[in-house]
Parts: sequence; structure tokens; C-alpha cells
Amino acid sequence: MFKKLLPVLALAAFAAPAFADPSAEDGADSFKKCKSCHSIVAADGTEVVKGGKTGPNLWGIVGNPVASSADFKYGDGILAAKEKGAVWDEAQLVTYLSDPNAWVKTASGDDAAKSKMTFKLPKTEEAEDIAAYLATLK
Repeated sequence: MFKKLLPVLALAAFAAPAFADPSAEDGADSFKKCKSCHSIVAADGTEVVKGGKTGPNLWGIVGNPVASSADFKYGDGILAAKEKGAVWDEAQLVTYLSDPNAWVKTASGDDAAKSKMTFKLPKTEEAEDIAAYLATLK
């Protein structure tokens, strides 16, 4: 029986889709979906991506505490996550981008908490690419 399955298993291994590592270059392109609400402005004032002000500036977000942009008014849910010590890393961003409300509920410990961000990125690969792109902006 196993001898009959071996060729099938070998073929399945080669036919399985290859998952690419996150691409910051692809993330820069995908970020176009985000710029209607978010800008990226470097600490020295250089405008990397001209965007909206509905959401906070995303320069240097990776590695920083959640809700750390001094000039942005955050919602209660994300502020509660900040109080619990949440810090943005690429994995946290991917989870947040996939479902902001679910992330805020988990990170804040409050099942009634909501995110002010209503946009979701259902494609994990795209969220990973955007997180990889944001990680380059320091």
C-alpha cells in the first residue's frame, strides 16, 4: 500500500503552492490601499507617502508601542491595548490588518472594544507584505 502512495505523496509535495516570504516591495505597492487614511512622514518631516489623516502616521510603527503617535486621537479600545503593553511587530500588524476589531478585543482584553479602523485586508499575504514594508520605515 505504501509503495503505491509514495509517488502520489512525492507529486503532492512538488505540486503544493509555494508561499513566498513577505515582500516589502509588494507591500509598498499594496500600501496604496492604506494611503486614503494613512500617511507616512519621516521624523525629519520628509513625506514618504502622502496620504490622509483619518489614521495615524505610520512612520516607524514596527517596534513602537501601540497608539504611540502623539498627534493622533486614538479610540478607547486601542488605548486599552496600549495600557496592556502592546507593541507593534510584523505579526501583530498582520493580525490587526486582517481584522482590526478582533485584534483590539484580544489585545485590550475587552470583548466590547472596537477599532476605529473599519478596513480589513482578508488576504494574509498582502497583510504580510504591508507589514514587511512598514518594518523598513525607520
